[in-house]
Amino acid sequence: MRHLAIGGLVSLALTLATAVLSAWPSWQSLPEDSALIRVSFSVSGARNCRDRTAEELAALPRNMRRKRVCERRRSPVRLSIGIDGATLFDAAIPPGGLSGTGPSRVYRRFEVPAGDHRITLRLQTDPAAPDKAVTAVHEVTLDPGQNMAIDFDTTTGSFVLY
Repeated sequence: MRHLAIGGLVSLALTLATAVLSAWPSWQSLPEDSALIRVSFSVSGARNCRDRTAEELAALPRNMRRKRVCERRRSPVRLSIGIDGATLFDAAIPPGGLSGTGPSRVYRRFEVPAGDHRITLRLQTDPAAPDKAVTAVHEVTLDPGQNMAIDFDTTTGSFVLY
């Protein structure tokens, strides 16, 4: 009977210790008055293609005479993120895969002050056509501790904020 009582007290002590340690010390992933912006998406860069000349086509066997040839590797994608007029991120993201044939994958997180912000996003998938870059400006209000996600929808060609 005495062993049963000691076992019960030890179990109770372990349960109480677990309960106390689960609530204390308090932990917060972000400092107070801060919010988190996460940018996560994958998008394919353009392929570098050119038309063969008549001389090049004549030198090839008939079964290999494709007028347009493209490099295997895709071009890098350039992403620019600005917040309230300041540049937060601006980089070229290389294509994935062993041969650079896959999409460029972006995952970045930025800790920003909570409050009203003007976020400017620019995505350029073709270095040869900078005028075809996708640009978006969003006015957002971030609460303290809020996580906002930014995605790129390839079907509509636009940025999506969650």
